[in-house]
Amino acid sequence: MTILTGLFTLGRDAELRTTQNGDQVATLSLGYNYGRKDQSGKQPTQWIKVSLWGKLAEALHPYLLKGKQVDAVLEDVHIRTYDKQDGTQGYNLEGRALKIELARGQRQESTATPPPAPRPAPAPRPAPATSAGSGFDDMDDDIPFRDPLSYRGAHLVL
Repeated sequence: MTILTGLFTLGRDAELRTTQNGDQVATLSLGYNYGRKDQSGKQPTQWIKVSLWGKLAEALHPYLLKGKQVDAVLEDVHIRTYDKQDGTQGYNLEGRALKIELARGQRQESTATPPPAPRPAPAPRPAPATSAGSGFDDMDDDIPFRDPLSYRGAHLVL
């Protein structure tokens, strides 16, 4: 079985549909650059038609928008031939997503609604009357810390 792993860019918004059995399936158009740049400074792009199944397809569908980057593991990557309307044969590279994660960056801005703003930190409590001590006695032990990457959709894992 062929497996392809990499960082891909979505060529269009994901299309979600339901099969006759009630299974959710999202169709994605993923592209990646390869080879050397040509004289105009562009690299060739390989496009892959990918299917994403089940709850993962249903959960990620609203976030899989044109221009977003994803880390994906694809299985059963193969070339499908088909007959074009002009009578010639066409070829598509296709596969099924085993694992897919939204990447941190994106290549172009999309028209999607921005993620919700982070919740504000709780208001500080009034400081108790201080005594002539070291200056650390009046500090609150419950200082809120926010994950510095949470506003970008990434999370810091320790």
